Amino acid sequence: MKKFLRINISAILLFLFALSGCSENIEIAEDNIYNFINYQNEEVYDIEQIELSNSLSKSCISYKFTYISDGYQVKAYISIPLSLVENQSLGKCILYNRGGNSKIGLLGDEDTAKLCVLTNRIIVASQYRTHFDFINMKDFCVAGVSRGGMMTYMTAKQDNRVKGIIAISAVSDLFQSYEAREDMQKLLYNYIGTTPEQNPEEYEKRSAIYWTEEITVPVLIIHSKYDEQVS
Repeated sequence: MKKFLRINISAILLFLFALSGCSENIEIAEDNIYNFINYQNEEVYDIEQIELSNSLSKSCISYKFTYISDGYQVKAYISIPLSLVENQSLGKCILYNRGGNSKIGLLGDEDTAKLCVLTNRIIVASQYRTHFDFINMKDFCVAGVSRGGMMTYMTAKQDNRVKGIIAISAVSDLFQSYEAREDMQKLLYNYIGTTPEQNPEEYEKRSAIYWTEEITVPVLIIHSKYDEQVS
């Protein structure tokens, strides 16, 4: 089941981002706005440039880093088109929310780079509170798969900086997910700390069907009727 999810979501992403239209470690001048090392501080640290395959390195540069959110150390990735680095122009950005949970669905070192090449946009995965000076927020897009789709809906509801979202096989009704899949019941209880009967409010605030009117930006939904994970 996990293998099915990984393979098919990858295929869907490649198709989606191809329609929506990053090496060798390169040296970036210190005064370049895309010199990511300059963002190193007490909240963004352990910045490391990723050595990409030749095909990706010709188009983008990628970093992995750690940032602090609510006291937690969170691992993240960012990939930037080399055209933006060369032109020193603000870049359009997609914030990508991965699916899965815990170690299931973890991003690899080249995942954001692949999306960066396909879209020619900055790809950041996966965070909600980090800000960089080189992102053009006028066309800020958030995309997510499965659980990440649920997070995407919630982000669009709460953050007016979001200008459009892409929801792929997204969870929109957590009550239905709890009832339909017995394997999800323990997982949801462990993560949320309660059942739908005990605390329906916690499930409702994660279920977009209860607050659709609060999502006011364009939404692209991609969902297969044969999806065995999310109805």
